[in-house]
Amino acid sequence: MDSPFFATNALKWYDENRRDLPWRNTSDPYRIWLSEIILQQTRVQQGLPYYQRFIAAFPDVFRLAAAPPDKVLRLWEGLGYYTRARNLHACARLVVQNHQGVFPSRYEDLLRLPGIGPYTAAAIASMAFGQAVAAVDGNVYRVLARFFGLEQPINSPSGKRVFQKLAHELLDRQRPGAYNQAVMELGALVCTPKNPACHTCPVRSGCRAFQLNRWHKLPVKAQTRKIRTRYLHYLVFSGGNRVYMKKRKARDIWQGLYDFYCVETNRLQPAEKIVKSLGLRPGYISGVSPAYRHQLTHQKIVARFVVIGNPAGLPADAGLRPYTPAQAARLPKPVLITRYLADTGFL
Repeated sequence: MDSPFFATNALKWYDENRRDLPWRNTSDPYRIWLSEIILQQTRVQQGLPYYQRFIAAFPDVFRLAAAPPDKVLRLWEGLGYYTRARNLHACARLVVQNHQGVFPSRYEDLLRLPGIGPYTAAAIASMAFGQAVAAVDGNVYRVLARFFGLEQPINSPSGKRVFQKLAHELLDRQRPGAYNQAVMELGALVCTPKNPACHTCPVRSGCRAFQLNRWHKLPVKAQTRKIRTRYLHYLVFSGGNRVYMKKRKARDIWQGLYDFYCVETNRLQPAEKIVKSLGLRPGYISGVSPAYRHQLTHQKIVARFVVIGNPAGLPADAGLRPYTPAQAARLPKPVLITRYLADTGFL
């Protein structure tokens, strides 16, 4: 099957079956950019409420650029990959400062903005400005790998070049934005990672994976780095209906979010041992939580919360401040911390 067959049938199917999503009913680059950043590593069902909250709080790039960083992170809470939120804010500020609040229309210029890589730049350029640039995300990799029977690893440099070149050749030059969305929608609704709905696929007759029953083998991914486990002991200093928290500053997970005083070890240690290592008396301990587990992309977090009911024992260099329940609720926090505070009834 040739390229026009793929593009024509994908577009026809998209016109008849696409989901009614708010960022598809506009050519506003701000709204398209916002949706694309939110939907990175995020399903539409999960990302849609965040998009709606961001639009309500920041209806244009000027409002987002002027917002306090903590407010942006607080609205982002629960989406993960918090670097996206920090880059989102930095990008808004740069668009206001250097471009008078107008997003660049060229793919090459969009790439110079914080947090905008090749896929996001192509999505904005094609959907907002009609530029003929192919956008290749995980859904597109999967659809193309299966349709053409490609076995190049999609996470290798050579594989990425092959798929990008192919995507560019297939692109409908008259409707680049709609075409890009058509292939992504096909991957999201029909050519899914597991149990694809091949019987409803508009390009099934030309699909190599369908013909050879190899859909479960494609796309191919090269082996990635192993997931490591980290053990965190959180000391929760509390008193007077206040809990003591700090802002994470190190270039590590959850940078810019708020958590408790933390001691990291190579395995979970008894709470008494952790407290003694800080020069505190074990008698200060008023509670120890069960182990909490939290999965990140390349890390697994195992955490235990040790409640210290005597704020007088605060380490001098901890950078901790007291917060009431209402104040703590407004702070941007990792989901792990929110879970613990909710479980204890503090929030």
